[in-house]
Amino acid sequence: MKIWWHKFTNWEYWSVNIIYLPTFFLWIWYMMKFRSFSFYKYSNPGIKNGGFYGDSKKDIYSLLPKNLFPKTILIEQNKKYDFKNIIDENQLVFPLILKPDIGLRGIDVVKVISILEIENYCKIKKTNFLIQELIDLPNEIGLFYCRIPNENNGKITGLTLKNFLTVEGNGFETIEQLLKKNYRYKMQISKLKNKINLKEILPLNVKRCIVPFGNHNRGTEFLDGNAFISDKLEQSFNTILKTIPGFYYGRLDIRYNTFEELEKGLNFSIIELNGAKSEPTHIYDPKHSFWFGQMEIFRHQKIMQKIVK
Repeated sequence: MKIWWHKFTNWEYWSVNIIYLPTFFLWIWYMMKFRSFSFYKYSNPGIKNGGFYGDSKKDIYSLLPKNLFPKTILIEQNKKYDFKNIIDENQLVFPLILKPDIGLRGIDVVKVISILEIENYCKIKKTNFLIQELIDLPNEIGLFYCRIPNENNGKITGLTLKNFLTVEGNGFETIEQLLKKNYRYKMQISKLKNKINLKEILPLNVKRCIVPFGNHNRGTEFLDGNAFISDKLEQSFNTILKTIPGFYYGRLDIRYNTFEELEKGLNFSIIELNGAKSEPTHIYDPKHSFWFGQMEIFRHQKIMQKIVK
């Protein structure tokens, strides 16, 4: 089977322009209803544009309790920096994560292991970006949270489990050969050629996480984890998220150790908090149909309009 056919027959790979085309017509109705082209900004009044576009990740981090997100340094493009001093002063340790201050879907997020790589990133990207400590916790989820203003508690409306791009050695095949056995992974080979040794042979039963980012377009598999939503989990995150001024609607990407600890609000870190542009990413579970995805998108859009109302 060709990769193009795999993408065509699995809607999780379709363009966002196709996936969100039905939502476009719903938004036209909302614009008429609220008599505003930017009604969405009222879903999160504490975030620029409600978190739909142009929102700074650094500004959003500043709304969170400091112990709940990675140590993060903003690098502005029009300034000069001594990156060694920045790393030393902030007690950062390689490897580190670099990401655009304004961005989405994991685009241009990289892991670096040297100051030279940071300098090269700065020269190539020519945009404000963040230097962020790498959170060394094994698991990641996407947690969608909604709360109607003036209500005491919100709801977790979606939970996405993430399987990172990982291969297991058999003692005789190269990493590239192992990747080619899985179409999801095969699509990443061209992106990995200059980053890892694809000709390396992993010993029998040795697992290697090839891409440590929980982004769908980087080979991570998204699974529907809604069955794991519990009263205990909602209680823990209501306690946390109600402290964020002007936040009512969005998805948190969270690194955590064990789910039991996460339910108790322990041993986790919020990698990102997204506002009005958030997707209920559990829809991209391969078992779900395109129409299931549309129903979930519409469900969340209707919640947003209730918040704005």
